[in-house]
Formats: sequence, C-alpha cells, structure tokens
Amino acid sequence: MKLAPLVGLVVGSLAGLGTAASPRWNLDSNDYYVLHLERDVQPDHIASRLGLRHEGQLGQLPGHHIFSASVKTEDDVVRRAVQERRRKRSLGGVDVLDSVKSVHKQKLRAPMQKRVVPPPPSGRYPTRRADQPDAKAVEYQKSVMSQLDISDPIFNEQWHLFNPVQLGHDVNVTAVWLSGVTGKNATVAIVDDGLDMYSNDLKPNYYAQGSWDYNDNRPEPKPSLDDDRHGTRCAGEVSAARNDVCGVGVAYDSKIAGIRILSKMITDADEALAMNYDFQHNDIYSCSWGPPDDGRSMDAPGILIKKAMLNGVQKGRGDKGSIYVFASGNGAASEDNCNFDGYTNSIYSITVGAIDRKGLHPYYSEKCSAQLVVTYSSGSGDAIHTTDVGENQCYKGHGGTSAAAPLAAGIFALALEVRPDLSWRDMQYIALQSAVPIDFEEGEWQPTTIGKKYSHTFGYGKIDSYALVETAKTWKNVKPQAWYYSPWLHVNKDIPQGDQGLSVNFEVTKDMLKEANLERLEHVTVTMNVEHTRRGDLSVDLISPDNVVSHISTTRKLDTSSEGYDDWTFMSVVHWGESGVGTWTLIVRDSKVNDDSGKFVDWHLKLWGESIDASKATLLPMPSDEDDADHDVTSTATPTAATTSLPPPADATDTAIPTALPSDHPERPIKPSKTTGESVATETGTESAAAESTTAASSWLPSFLPTFGVSSSTQAWIYGSIGLIVAFCAGLGAWFWFVRRKQRLNNPRDDYEFEPLNPEDAGGDSLGGAPGEKGQKRRGGELYDAFAGGSEDEEDQETGHFDLASRDSDDDSDDDDERGNVNNEKQGSRLLGDGR
Repeated sequence: MKLAPLVGLVVGSLAGLGTAASPRWNLDSNDYYVLHLERDVQPDHIASRLGLRHEGQLGQLPGHHIFSASVKTEDDVVRRAVQERRRKRSLGGVDVLDSVKSVHKQKLRAPMQKRVVPPPPSGRYPTRRADQPDAKAVEYQKSVMSQLDISDPIFNEQWHLFNPVQLGHDVNVTAVWLSGVTGKNATVAIVDDGLDMYSNDLKPNYYAQGSWDYNDNRPEPKPSLDDDRHGTRCAGEVSAARNDVCGVGVAYDSKIAGIRILSKMITDADEALAMNYDFQHNDIYSCSWGPPDDGRSMDAPGILIKKAMLNGVQKGRGDKGSIYVFASGNGAASEDNCNFDGYTNSIYSITVGAIDRKGLHPYYSEKCSAQLVVTYSSGSGDAIHTTDVGENQCYKGHGGTSAAAPLAAGIFALALEVRPDLSWRDMQYIALQSAVPIDFEEGEWQPTTIGKKYSHTFGYGKIDSYALVETAKTWKNVKPQAWYYSPWLHVNKDIPQGDQGLSVNFEVTKDMLKEANLERLEHVTVTMNVEHTRRGDLSVDLISPDNVVSHISTTRKLDTSSEGYDDWTFMSVVHWGESGVGTWTLIVRDSKVNDDSGKFVDWHLKLWGESIDASKATLLPMPSDEDDADHDVTSTATPTAATTSLPPPADATDTAIPTALPSDHPERPIKPSKTTGESVATETGTESAAAESTTAASSWLPSFLPTFGVSSSTQAWIYGSIGLIVAFCAGLGAWFWFVRRKQRLNNPRDDYEFEPLNPEDAGGDSLGGAPGEKGQKRRGGELYDAFAGGSEDEEDQETGHFDLASRDSDDDSDDDDERGNVNNEKQGSRLLGDGR
C-alpha cells in the first residue's frame, strides 16, 4: 500500500513557488531521513557515502535534504554513522559526513486534531435565540447589500459580519467593504482536512498554485473522507465569493488555498512542508488544530516544524514573514490551557480565542497568557453560518475556536490589502493595538504598561475590522526582532503545598538589554523543569518589573501525569511594550494538599522584542533539540517558600516591584557568562529575606579576594575554614618531612637522586607493575585511566535525534584514547552496512 509522501513539492522558481513533482514513497518498506547539511556540500556525495538516495530539498527549508534507504531498519543507522564519524574527527582527515549538522529519521504519526467543539457541560445544546432584530439595523443591512451588490441567500444569517440583534457584536466589517477594501491581492491558506475547490462559493477565489494534499499526494486538496468538511467551512468564512451561493467571506475578494494534512497519518517533514508551502504567495496560514483539548495533553511541534515556522517568518512574503494564525483550543471545560500547546504558545503564532454572538466567553474557549485576541464564534444559541462541501451547500453550525481563527485570518487579509508591507510582527502589533476589550465583569482585566488592558480570557480584546484596517493604514513598521536569554537559574527546592508558593527572582539590567540590542518587549517565554507526581496540581505566575502578572500555567484537574515540566516553554504576550529592566519574579505553586509532591528544578527567561539599532539586528539561528540543554551555564537560586499572594494589578505607569515581595539577596553564579545577571530568591510575606540581603559590595574583604556573593558573616566562615585547612596541611607536611629525613639518615640508599635504570634493581613491581615494566610509565598510565571520561557522544546513542551543530564546540575534546585507535576508520566505514 502506498502511503503519504514526505515531500510534495520542489522549488519551482526563485520566487519560491512550490510545485508537486515527487513520486509516492513507500514508508512500509523504505526509511526516510532529513539531513541538515552545510551550505557547500553536495547532497549526492552524502548519499554515496551513506548508501542512500537523495530525494531533494525539504521544501523551502535551506540546507535540509531528504534521503531514502532501500532497506528498512528499526535502527537509526544514518545517525549512528554520522555519530561514529564525529568520534573520529580528532584523528584528522576529511570526511563528507563532517558537513552533516543533524539527522532526523522520519516516522508516520497521527495528525493533529481539529478544534471540534465539545458538547456543553450540561450535555444539552442551548435553545435558539428568540430576540428580534433592530429595525434601523435591518435597514442599514439592506443598504449595505444594495451598495455592494450582495445577494448571497444566507448573508442575513451571517450575524458575525453584521449583527442586527445584539448591536455591536460583530466584526464591524461593513464600513471596511464600503471603503473598497475586500481582501484583494491577499491569500489565505487553510491548513486543514481539505478544501472543496469545486464549491461554487469558493471556486472564484480558489488559488490552485498554493494548494497541495499531503495526505494523498496530489495537487488538489479535495475532501475525501466523510468528515473532511472542517477546512471547507473555515475557507468559506474567509473567501466565500459574493455571488448567489450561501454567504460571503469576511474578505470576499481574497484568494484561498487549501493544504491538506489532517485526514491521515503524516510525518513531521510533511507538516513542515505544509507550513512553508508556496510561502511567497500564501500570505496567511490559518490553522484550526493542535494537540488534544483534553486537559491532559502537553505537546509541541517537532524540530523540523519549528524550523519551518521560523523559516516562514524570516523568509516568507519576501522576507516580511508568513503570518500564522492558530485557534486557541476548545478544552476550557476540561480546564485546558493554550500554554500547554506548543503551537498556540509559539511567538510566531497569533493565537485567537472565541466569544459568542452576545460577546460572552463560551464554555469551550481556552484561556492563557499566549492568547492575543478573540473574535466571534458559536455560543448563546447560534453558530457561524458558512460554506460546506458540495457545489451549493451551506452550513449553519460551524463553531469553536476553529471558526474564530479563520475569521481572524480573513480580517488580517483586509489589512494586507491596504498595507502589503506589514511584517508578521507588525500584524501582531496592530491586532492588539486595535482590539476592543469586552465583558469587564467577567474578563478579569488588568492594566498593562502600554495603556491597554489584558485578560487571560479575552487577550487584548475582540478584533474590530474597521479599527484594525485604519490602524494598518498609518502604521510605522517596527524595527527587526531582538532577544535576550538569561542563564539557567538553578532552584532545586521542594514546592510547598496549598496556599504556599515557591518564589524566585531574576534581575535584568539596562546593560544586559543594551548588549542584546533589545529596546522594548513583545513576547516573554519561560522554559522550566519541574518534577511532580501529578502535573495538574501545578500553577505558575510570572510578575514583571512593571508589576504586570502572567498566569503562564494553571492547574488542570484531569492532568494526572507524573512527568512534570521537562524543558517546557510557556509564553506570554501580557508584557508587550515593557522595557524589561528590573526584577522578574516567578512563583510556582502546588495547589493541592495531597500525597503528590514535586520539586522546582530550574528555569530560563527569554525576552523578545524590538531592536534598538536595526543595523545591528541579526536573524535568529535555526532551532535545535539541544537549544535548552546547556543547563551548566547557570546561576543558582536558593529560594524559600512561604505563604504568597499575588499583588493587585498596578496602574499602567506603576513600575514598582510588588510590595508583597521584600528585598532580595544575590546568589552566586556557578559559571558566569556574558548574559549572566543577578539571580535572586525571595521569601514572600516575611522579613527574613531582607535580613539576609547583605551583598558582596558591603564585604570587609580586600578587593582582590572573591566575596562569593554571600554575606560578611558567611565570608568570614569560608576564609576561616580555609585558614584552618592551610594550617593543618602545613603541619602535616612538616611531620612528613621530619619522618622522611630520619629514614634517609638510617638508609643511605635513599640518597640516590634518581631511580635505578635497571628495572630488576627496582624489584620489578615497585610501582605496581609486573617484572620487566618501567614503574614510572605504568604509574602514569594508571593515573590517565583513572581520570579519562567516556565520550559525550555515548549518551547520544539513546536519543532519537542527533544534532551536530550544537556540539561543534566540543570537537577538540574527544577522548585521547580514541586518538590512539588506528582501527577506528575501518570500523566506521563498515558501520552503516552492519547496522542494516
């Protein structure tokens, strides 16, 4: 049986147009690998060296090539061969495998899940609305239809475009249309389960060149399965044409493409290809899918997909960047949170939540600090009315955040019509700047530094099409992106249960951000490691120097996993526009008093934003699986736990550190680095931290002696101990000198300055060697063996991924015993064949 291909396109032109030209590959009998190669290497040379076949570049991802093996094995023989060559690099010589940066063996996996709306908690759907439309609103609607020549039969039902019942609860798009802005020259790609290009509602705007089916390896992403309707319905929200079929899309003159990935098993390479498909012409990628919304899952895209998304924002749309729009998720009833989804909490995604036709928060829409905005979808007895699969089929029950994301994508297409030069970050700026806060009673809004309000339920508010397009018209493009990474901050403390929280601080200085060329914040990410026997009991809050709070992690009642947080990255857009300078506070809580417990291991702060000097900006390097693996470059935090309460939200101009957090004391770094700041820990709600806040600056020591970053009393204890040790060693040395002198006086042979050259004269085994061996050399060999460690590469044997790029700095540190193994080259040349 022929299965889905790994690749569905080759580079068709310098503009980046993807064309489907690859054959079907059989993953039942063949293995496939994606190798990241140095720029100047010939892929055919790699294929010849490894006994593979070069299948071409991985879409638009530079330096990444696909290779196939005619023999299928359980082993990752390519990674082993590359790894073995790396062991031999210290022996000298040149091998083409030295140019392999990383190896990714491909496997079929289940596709991501569509954001299908779960039933209401009661198990019954609410009844339909009985409200009557406003007479003046109906007259206005008729006037708009007349002026724009809209005769689509269900346009009157498309309340999300114009709501004559709950006035003001729509996307406010009619005035945009009347001004002549309808999405012209913008293209939205629906990455989903297909798109019915033969629907009379979509046919006029269908963009074939930007479409591909990765599930069935064909140019047309036509729905094939009974439930392949999701993508077509999303497409209708964006680009349904103004005609006599169903309704209209919010950008009814935009182009619409379909990329099918959700209907069958796929590989990470397939999904990476989808996220870059024809990215010079596909402007916006609408993605209404992700990991399961079950309140248990915690999943992120694989490394190839992460690379594809970074490649998209760096190279797509003529380097202005592809715009990725993701649905926040429908798991709110299960206490799911979109920060447990590595797609929605990516800084490259615009994460969109849902509100219903009354402007209320529906039971399914997830909350999180990564959510930027919300827009309309199902709830309060109604849903989105749109196109369905079939030549003239309509649907009136589309909903969930699945419907919110493409509606937002269509509105962004309107902005691109008036400002095609907007970058991917510009679009995020104008989305939040023009958003309208709603439902102040339930939204738990807090003021932010930029004068906006933020709610973890509604983001910065609902999208207003008119306000967004008007903002876009006069928007000044932001400078390139910059970033700052803190060192890893070691904690290694148990987390108290109940109301207590473990609080740790990190100080960011102006000089740090100046060196990083970072002027103002956009996104903030926290990568952390927490061990816990029941992950759902945990919650984490991040408090900025401006006293703005991000609930980056929340408890989940159904999450019983014992895996904790393993290098998991949480993201926040709450701190947009802050300077980032000052004390950042992280509070980790174990909210349930039970038999489950955990330990906060370490964490890592990353600040992302606009550069100070655009001329000094650089592109972010491609990610690797080892990006967060260097936990050795750290500062150590020694926090204490106490009852903690979050400070009340401060005014936008209040930049004070929370008053509930007393003075901090510095901790000494393990390995200082250029980015190492001051890692501090606080005991919240007590005076004890202030009592220990003596710094190295107040030390009694001479300037040339280290203070270790501890208090004066501790310094005295350290140097007193050192003095006692020195005195003891001096006395011991004197005693040995006296004993040795006495022995030499009694044995004149000991007066020899050198050992005898004749080994027999030395007794044969005077230094532990056998007769005939020279004692000194034997002793040296024993000492070398005692301190020689195994190669770090041995640990890589157990991982599923080998990334050479992150380890290049270690090339000169291979074990010395390997340098003496003259048989290693022959053994390496046989490795691939033996592995098969």
